[in-house]
Amino acid sequence: MQFGILRRGVEALLAAFVLVSAVQTSAEVRQVERGTAQVVRSASAASNASAAAPLPSSVLLRWQPYPGAVRYEVRILVRTAEGRMVEQQKLSRIYTTGVHVPFTGILPQDDLCWTVRPLGYDGTPLAEASAPRPVRGERADPPAPVLTAEYDKMAYAPLYPVYSWIPLSGQEHHVVEVYRRANGHDVFLRSIQAGEYDAYDDAPLTEPGHYVYRVRGVTINGTPISDWSTGGVLDVVPHTPIAALGDSITHGGGAISLPPSYTLYDWETYCTVPVKNLGHSGDTTGDMLARFDRDVLPFAPRVLIIMGGVNDYRTGIYGAQTVRNLAALGEKCRVHGITPIFLTVTPIRPAWMTKRMTIMTPPSDWMDHRDYINNWIRQQEFSVDVSSVLADAGGELEASYTTDGLHPDDAGKKYIGQTVDAYLRRNFADAVGAAERRLRIYKETGE
Repeated sequence: MQFGILRRGVEALLAAFVLVSAVQTSAEVRQVERGTAQVVRSASAASNASAAAPLPSSVLLRWQPYPGAVRYEVRILVRTAEGRMVEQQKLSRIYTTGVHVPFTGILPQDDLCWTVRPLGYDGTPLAEASAPRPVRGERADPPAPVLTAEYDKMAYAPLYPVYSWIPLSGQEHHVVEVYRRANGHDVFLRSIQAGEYDAYDDAPLTEPGHYVYRVRGVTINGTPISDWSTGGVLDVVPHTPIAALGDSITHGGGAISLPPSYTLYDWETYCTVPVKNLGHSGDTTGDMLARFDRDVLPFAPRVLIIMGGVNDYRTGIYGAQTVRNLAALGEKCRVHGITPIFLTVTPIRPAWMTKRMTIMTPPSDWMDHRDYINNWIRQQEFSVDVSSVLADAGGELEASYTTDGLHPDDAGKKYIGQTVDAYLRRNFADAVGAAERRLRIYKETGE
């Protein structure tokens, strides 16, 4: 299931679902704890050397994603002449790992600091707020959205990229342009109309080469209202010895709001063996079968990890049909000299899917079809059970492993990645060695 679609579904449930909901403090000043004030005074003192330089009219604040966080709360603090630390502004509905903050209604003083705190689905804090940090020194008056994808941390760029960014304040519509570099020039491929902070590319990048993308804010009618961002880069490497074909659980993303462009919910990241991500959010096994020739064969893998079926059984596709599709995928692999490894299909938590994602309620017998699929998978020559550990005593996806009831979050993805890693190293040492050599050669030579 595509996280962009899922997230927009949950918008209808979360009150005042906006990128940033600014909440000004009441007339009664709220005092920050003494320890916090001391930290901020130290930070403020450290910035006095640059006090002569005027503060900008806005800053962009950034932080690392927090496991399980659906949104974040940012507080802007100021030290008064009396030495008290008070809250000037609270931004409590931030669904990205950063926020652009204009200083509207805030005195642009050197004493401004900020904190960030991760929040769960219902707004419950998942951790204490970060230590206060001075606003001075943060990125000032950005002219364009700031890209957030972490493709540089992945072994390979995914077949279906997701472009993500931190938007400028108030900008809800964007356009993404994608280019392929050839003979020293960037050749335009396509533009994608996007919403607030991410765009799923449904055109697979199968041709080897160097790709560049950029994004800018536009009005609802397409009129530009920001500069272009700096260029993000993606390299498509041919002949990857091990690849993974699947749906959104392979594609990545989690906790409703974090897209597959981050590594936190990407199981391939937790697998130390280099694996090419051929996942596509929302796929059924029928979809995976239909795109096999186009999406798998260009990379000529020796081993293909196949994980699919959750979008089948949750939407009423019979387990017998899913098994036929998986068997056909296995046969296609064998025809092309590829060894298929099947992963068991993961469980779901239907009540949370319906309540939190506003997607269709799975049929009452979904568990029977899931078990039918997994029984077949376990009988294959090469298979890995990644679902049993993720299930609770009743057979549903364990609550602690998921936010939306459909996708495993970081702990679940880590378990899948590490389990696959151990299986590959135990049973496919030659392919693992080839995969590691291939990636090393690419990093050394770019080819």
